[in-house]
Amino acid sequence: MRIAFKEWSVVIDALATGNQIVLLRKGGIAEPRGGFRVEHGRFLLFPTQFHQQRDGVIEAAQNRFDQLQAKRTPQDDSRVRIAYVADVVAWRKIPSLEVAQRLEGQHIWQPAVIESRFDWGGEAAIHAMALRVWGLPKPAELSMLPSYGGCRSWIELGVDVDDRGGYPVLSDAEFTSRLEAFHQILSPE
Repeated sequence: MRIAFKEWSVVIDALATGNQIVLLRKGGIAEPRGGFRVEHGRFLLFPTQFHQQRDGVIEAAQNRFDQLQAKRTPQDDSRVRIAYVADVVAWRKIPSLEVAQRLEGQHIWQPAVIESRFDWGGEAAIHAMALRVWGLPKPAELSMLPSYGGCRSWIELGVDVDDRGGYPVLSDAEFTSRLEAFHQILSPE
């Protein structure tokens, strides 16, 4: 596997610990023409500090943010640890801020972050993805390459990462329950 999805380190931590299964994405300024699209059904999770903001996450996640930041070393800017792979189980483009706000509690972002992402750019919409996350049996330690930078969601890694034999971060029952909540929140009334 070489395809990776860039996201704030604290959000990947929330996915990895089962605190959320939902990713919301508007897309970065370096996205291809037409903006963000769910281009891949399976991808590695690439933790980044790019644009990460402590005040962009809810209070409970701010504590975890502080813990993660305290563990960082100067070498962390030149390396990245890929430890998780995700399968897109469901996704939806949400053209209503009110509907996007109903996902509160399903992710760790502050409402103001959702609102600013929703309104950013030409189209008022945001994408919601429900992910089944798997821990890799052998995480990959990679050197940061210039091609991994920039404000974009999808990147291709310079090496293959073995994504086979992973373990689910949530039990089948817990994941099914969270996925049902995702569908229920986004179902038409």
